[in-house]
This record gives sequence, C-alpha cells and structure tokens, in this order.
Amino acid sequence: MNERVYGFVINVNAYGAIVRLESGELASAPAGDVEAHRVEYDRGMSAREAVAFVLHPGSRRPMVTIVPRIDEPELDAQIARYLESTADWENDADGVPAHERHFLRKKKRAAHFE
Repeated sequence: MNERVYGFVINVNAYGAIVRLESGELASAPAGDVEAHRVEYDRGMSAREAVAFVLHPGSRRPMVTIVPRIDEPELDAQIARYLESTADWENDADGVPAHERHFLRKKKRAAHFE
C-alpha cells in the first residue's frame, strides 16, 4: 500500500537519494526519480525542508518517490466547469442526496432479511 509521507533529503548521488522520513526511518529514492525531479531533490536538500513523497514499502529499506505535482490551469478550469455542470446530479426531484437514497434503499432491502 502506497501512502504519502514527508521526509528530508539527506544525500543525493548518482545512484539515487537517501531520505530521512519524519518517522526517523531511512528510505531510498531510485536514480530515475531523482533525475526526473532533480530540482525538487536539490531544493529539499539545500533548504533542509520537508518534501512530500509516496512511500513504497520494501523488504530491507523502504523506497520513496516524489509526489507528482500537476500544474495545469487549463485542466483545473475544465474540471471546475465539469463539477459545476454536474452539481445538480446529486439530488433527485425530492432534494434527497444520492448517498442518502442509497442508504435508504439498502436499509429497506436489509429489512426483508430480518
């Protein structure tokens, strides 16, 4: 299971990077991820600031990779327009939200088995 963790880059070399997680555990970052996100690794190491990583648990030492950042204003605007256009899908004619309709339907079905 991959989870988001924060850590401090303590070493960057040709083979990857070593990261000290906030839990105190050491983790390694693969060379490919370091090369793809060199600016973030260098900034994290020089500024000594926490960096967001995705933790990939391993047998000997956990592996981490940088959390990808998506910075596309056009995509953000398109998603916002879509969410605004679908906002009325949530409620039915009676104004009952979808999750409540689902719960009530399941509750009625469960009553048949009691």
